Amino acid sequence: MAYCYAEYVPMLKAISDETRLMIIDMLSCGELCACAILEEFHFTQPTLSYHMKILTKSGLVVGRRDGAWMNYSLNPEKFDLLIKFMSTVTSPKDDCICYECKNGRKQKSADGCKNYIERG
Repeated sequence: MAYCYAEYVPMLKAISDETRLMIIDMLSCGELCACAILEEFHFTQPTLSYHMKILTKSGLVVGRRDGAWMNYSLNPEKFDLLIKFMSTVTSPKDDCICYECKNGRKQKSADGCKNYIERG
């Protein structure tokens, strides 16, 4: 398996905010209308839209229009991918990047990702 670390950055940035973590927690129970999410916070609809845009662009949350409202739900496939990635990068392994760095060799993918490491 190959990892391009850069593809995980938007997901990690999306969950690095307390408000967005709370929204993810709310969505863990199932799909919610933006109006229901907004009721739990003390900010405006444009602020909610800002947070939801970050979450949906990261792929962690999926939006579905229902008339004038947006409904949001978690994307379990993206969360599974992120969890697997985090588990892999935080576990010791024979082909760890630290061995590559210690030996002065860095691998690079054909698509130009500077942080490409081949995983077995």
